[in-house]
Amino acid sequence: MKNKFFTLIVATSLVAGTIFTGCQSSISKEEAAQTKVDEAEQALIEAQEKADIEASKVASADEWLAFKTETEVKISEYEIRIKALKDQMKKSGKTFDDLYKQRIEQLEQKIADLNTRLKDYEKNQSSWESFKREFNHDMDELGEAFKNLTVDNKN
Repeated sequence: MKNKFFTLIVATSLVAGTIFTGCQSSISKEEAAQTKVDEAEQALIEAQEKADIEASKVASADEWLAFKTETEVKISEYEIRIKALKDQMKKSGKTFDDLYKQRIEQLEQKIADLNTRLKDYEKNQSSWESFKREFNHDMDELGEAFKNLTVDNKN
């Protein structure tokens, strides 16, 4: 009889302990989850602020001047090449097809667009790294277009 009574007391104690700890666990789990949510929100806000700061960085005066000077030199070289190509078209006894003339006009338009973007950025400087990356990419494309100008793809 003592053995059954002892087993009943132990089982009752375990069930009661489980019930009480289960109730506390739910509340503490909710608090812990809320704490994690708050921490995640704070980390998100900090990351957004950091991203905004990086995006809004503008070029230093020296960096901008060096970039602008280098770019203007390249654009001037491209403009000289365009002028030489136009002079060659006028003087040459060869007949240039419309596609060649059209390519030269497209190159002129790209140069004008780059000049405009450079002047616009100078007036309203923002997101320097993004502008610099995109502008250099467009300048590289323009250089490739000059290289491919005389390539005949008519095979």
